[in-house]
Amino acid sequence: MPESKLESAVPDVLARMDRYARRVRLAVIGAAMLEGLLMIVALLKIDWKNDTQVLLFILSVLGYSIIALGLAALGAHVSRVGARVVAALDQRNAL
Repeated sequence: MPESKLESAVPDVLARMDRYARRVRLAVIGAAMLEGLLMIVALLKIDWKNDTQVLLFILSVLGYSIIALGLAALGAHVSRVGARVVAALDQRNAL
């Protein structure tokens, strides 16, 4: 690929990456709001005098928190890799 085509493609790719990042951010915020609403409904519907329901709720929250922490770690890794790609492109353009 000739140098001029590569240089002209970089801003388009970066703009596309920004658009996708905004969409993902909005999707995550929407999902978090829905999960919060479902958590409130669960807290209101649980019979706190029934030990089985309380135990199931606690174990569900613990299992869910492990998955959420894993997804947060994966998101941080992907963000770091994306930042490295952008930094490499910036360094290449500076030369």
